[in-house]
Amino acid sequence: MDSALSDPHNGSSEASRPTNGTARPPSTPEGIALAYGSLLLMALLPIFFGALRSVRCARGKSSSDMPETITSRDAARFPIIASCTLLGLYLFFKIFSQEYINLLLSMYFFVLGILALSHTISPFMNKFFPANFPNRQYQLLFTQGSGENKEEIINYEFDTKDLVCLGLSTIVGVWYLLRKHWIANNLFGLAFSLNGVELLHLNNVSTGCILLGGLFVYDVFWVFGTNVMVTVAKSFEAPIKLVFPQDLLEKGLEADNFAMLGLGDIVIPGIFIALLLRFDISLKKNTHTYFYTSFAAYIFGLGLTIFIMHIFKHAQPALLYLVPACIGFPVLVALAKGEVAEMFSYESSAEILPHTPRLTHFPTVSGSPASLADSMQQKLAGPRRRRPQNPSAM
Repeated sequence: MDSALSDPHNGSSEASRPTNGTARPPSTPEGIALAYGSLLLMALLPIFFGALRSVRCARGKSSSDMPETITSRDAARFPIIASCTLLGLYLFFKIFSQEYINLLLSMYFFVLGILALSHTISPFMNKFFPANFPNRQYQLLFTQGSGENKEEIINYEFDTKDLVCLGLSTIVGVWYLLRKHWIANNLFGLAFSLNGVELLHLNNVSTGCILLGGLFVYDVFWVFGTNVMVTVAKSFEAPIKLVFPQDLLEKGLEADNFAMLGLGDIVIPGIFIALLLRFDISLKKNTHTYFYTSFAAYIFGLGLTIFIMHIFKHAQPALLYLVPACIGFPVLVALAKGEVAEMFSYESSAEILPHTPRLTHFPTVSGSPASLADSMQQKLAGPRRRRPQNPSAM
């Protein structure tokens, strides 16, 4: 997932109006409540399960094969990079044909969506395969040079179960590519969100505060200061937002009056909540106080976003409400428990966790965006010896 594109706008807002001059009938209170409740539930699922998988991901990986770690320098630069990307997309939509831009973006997210969805469903699908399922191992290897100068460019390890997951994900991808149906969009969006929370790790709480604080300013400026973010969100036909129709009760699955939630409003607070879960575990008190506190804070912040948006009928920057809640509530709990020093001294990347079997036997380059980035880092860093495959992790 490209995080600079994942926060296209607010907590929720109505999709663009019809262009033929006809007015949509007003949504019923029941339909609005169903849409907002569904968006809230869909936002909570990838945060909860992504946080759990982030713990297992950290435990199952060696120091040479860690998830993507965000440092304080990365966090400080991120709002600037996000702003440049957002403004660039806005200018592209103004200068070039929106149809051709969305065609290219659709193909790009079609490939990424299939890989992300396959990685997401792989642990669940493994439970449905019979014990005698003929599971063969495969490897796709591209190298450059020969002898001692040989460098790995791409190294995919996968098995038959992974191919089944890819096949199912491809069906969803084709459905999205041909129909742009909101259910297919949401399946990809949920997969991107869960992968982001699982694979993007903040190294400490201070870095999380820097990242959330910077994106707090970014979100408020681009929503309230300009029309750039809302324009891009409505023009960008890609699964970078979750949508749910407000007229579902009237039109069924063909409903088209959508409320929207940007994926950045899920992933950015989500990786901070996942960090607090790992901090809870490091305390070894068999409680998840900070995780549940921040999770409840997210529910409160997103609920407040939806309420304010509904009252004022204007797009809202969700991080305006989510950031103070997700940072403030856990800090208050830490103050009450006298654990502020422990919270801010905790280093996620330095923690040595006992090895447990990996949650999924997807390849080292699993098809997620973070793993694809790791394969490019291998190319730049030169060849390195791969870990032997552990059969017990299958």
